[in-house]
Amino acid sequence: MDKIKILIADDHEIFRDGIRALLEKEKNIEVIGDAANGIEVIEFLENNKVDVVLMDIDMGKINGIDATFNLKKKYPDVNVLALSMYGEYNYILKMIEAGANGYILKNAGKEEMLTAINSVAAGGSYFSREVSMRLFENINKLQKSSANKSEIPLTNREIEILKLIAQEYSNAEIADKLFISIRTVDTHRRNLIEKLGVKNTAGLVKYAMKKGLID
Repeated sequence: MDKIKILIADDHEIFRDGIRALLEKEKNIEVIGDAANGIEVIEFLENNKVDVVLMDIDMGKINGIDATFNLKKKYPDVNVLALSMYGEYNYILKMIEAGANGYILKNAGKEEMLTAINSVAAGGSYFSREVSMRLFENINKLQKSSANKSEIPLTNREIEILKLIAQEYSNAEIADKLFISIRTVDTHRRNLIEKLGVKNTAGLVKYAMKKGLID
């Protein structure tokens, strides 16, 4: 069975040495090189076959995000596993958009790192628990934000009239209850039908029930 060929990209030599020492004990992994920045990564790939690049983000000259984007354009079969101290959503998203196959934090244990390497080497993906939580948290925020934006804004008076319509009050009764003219009530009713995209009063009632404005 062919060994997984690894390139370690990090601007700290002591970190590269530590990862190399850790991985060289594995029978199915071969560390074939290291790089201190994105330029060195691209240069190394020009003359060497690599299965997985362990990519730091914060590197000089060309950072890990740009390096990932560039190498994925030129070497799409090379898998990138981000190995970073940054757990913020923006960094994670930028690495994914650049083409990274996985993302783990530098506080990961040996077993998780090996699992991640084997996963991306096999053509899959791997995101640590912390990274996955950040992704889901922000997806939920975006969904809630989108849902809020999709809400049709109604004025307090429109909501008041919609509630009374849903309770089967007539225009005259609503006018009397709110101390406004019947003509004003009729105008509000027509505006509500148009704004909410419904066909008639029955549609207004359904909308009010859906939004919990009436029991």
